[in-house]
Amino acid sequence: MALLLRTLWSLPFRAAPRRAVRGRPVSGVLGAGAGRRDAGSLTKNEPSLAKSEWRKKLTPEQFHVTREKGTEPPFSGIYLNNKEPGMYHCVCCDSPLFSSKKKYSSGTGWPSFSEAHGTSGSDESNTGILRRVDTSMGSVRTEIVCKQCEAHLGHVFPDGPGPAGQRFCINSVALKFKPGKP
Repeated sequence: MALLLRTLWSLPFRAAPRRAVRGRPVSGVLGAGAGRRDAGSLTKNEPSLAKSEWRKKLTPEQFHVTREKGTEPPFSGIYLNNKEPGMYHCVCCDSPLFSSKKKYSSGTGWPSFSEAHGTSGSDESNTGILRRVDTSMGSVRTEIVCKQCEAHLGHVFPDGPGPAGQRFCINSVALKFKPGKP
């Protein structure tokens, strides 16, 4: 367990930006980039939809997973065994997230990817994802959210294939697959 925690803490982490609420300024943001837009910021200046609008746009399962940080049952997702070439996009905002070229069968019950689309070495600044610390469920994990709309996608674990050794464990219901050249 100690080895797992040390490994998780050594992974690069970028906190998602905090937003102003009802016109009040953002406070308590940590880090050198606080207060200015940088590669870790949302990619568009669009306000997030209200909870009622997300409920209208998404199915109940999509809403539960992406907006309430739920998870789909293992081995139930439509993209678990998908082997078509193409790109996996966010079901909420259509941001490109993962290429089929980096998808692999991990045997865990969820679609798994070795890296996010746009990754260059260990640099994820050009990807559509952000990492966040998740301490729910009585353990420390790294949550993956969409950089564009902050939808919960899944988690990343340090037990994937080399060279980075990452396993992005992503809920099918949080994705929209577009066949074609990945």
